[in-house]
Amino acid sequence: MQPTRLFDWGYGVHMIDGYDLGIPGRTGIYVLEGDAPALVETGPAPSIPYIKAGLQELGYSPADIRYIIVTHIHLDHAGGAGLLLQSCPQAKVVVHPRGKRHLADPTRLVQGARMVYGEQFDQLFDPIVPIPEERLIVKEDGDSLDLGGGRRLGFIDSPGHAAHHFSFFDPLSRGWFTGDTAGVRYHQTEDLGFSFYLPSTSPNQFDPDAMKQSIKRMAERKPERLFFGHFGMSNEPKEVFRQVTAELDHFVAIATEAMTAGEGAEGIERRLVERYRVASEQRGCGLDHPVWEGLKLDMNVCAMGLEHYLRKQAETHNR
Repeated sequence: MQPTRLFDWGYGVHMIDGYDLGIPGRTGIYVLEGDAPALVETGPAPSIPYIKAGLQELGYSPADIRYIIVTHIHLDHAGGAGLLLQSCPQAKVVVHPRGKRHLADPTRLVQGARMVYGEQFDQLFDPIVPIPEERLIVKEDGDSLDLGGGRRLGFIDSPGHAAHHFSFFDPLSRGWFTGDTAGVRYHQTEDLGFSFYLPSTSPNQFDPDAMKQSIKRMAERKPERLFFGHFGMSNEPKEVFRQVTAELDHFVAIATEAMTAGEGAEGIERRLVERYRVASEQRGCGLDHPVWEGLKLDMNVCAMGLEHYLRKQAETHNR
């Protein structure tokens, strides 16, 4: 798939498909044009050849890239950053303050991912290359990054999906690059005339109240566009924020019912899948539709995050 031009007004925004997990349309890597061009996200290491090919299609060399911005350090967003940096001699990696040490020393990231993915880890994520500390730049809440040509990015701390998550506003596109905090865009149903948006509640730092507060801060800027880690751009920010906030309440309520019934993460996942099976079939989208390849994977991970959150809440309450 060739890069997609999402915005074009002076300096543009392009998206390269990273084929995360080998699935098309799952993880987007963005190219921000400017006097100092930047990439947003890298995906895992297997996405790097797609990024290099996409840059070549756009007329860029990896040596042209000055910044690699990762919204958070989950491997589907930042796992390939160290590997890509080896081909980008002028670039530095921009990261949340809580994520810096894990990119410099990814030992704990690797250990955690191996526990979850087991024998699949090498195929999905290897290699994860440490990043020298002198090539890491931290952006705190309220910081900015000037790419030139009127493109000065504004960063906010945006927890909810993860504590090591920031989002940033691009004044040229009037858009937020949301990572995973404002949910996932399921674009595959566009052939049926609609897209939909769900929260991403993966373990182990999911916090629904923090997620709502982060979304509220984004909404206050009155954006015209949202750019998602998964996947692409939406021109309907108000609808995105409405759907994700509403479904977040449903996620927590469904998870609470499942945990009360002693069903654990498996029960949460089963109930979530059933909710969206019914909703999608009402709109002519059956379980054989391509959207379900990613949706089922996401519900599995979301269920684990919801279970972890509710167990943590119960432990806190019982102290």
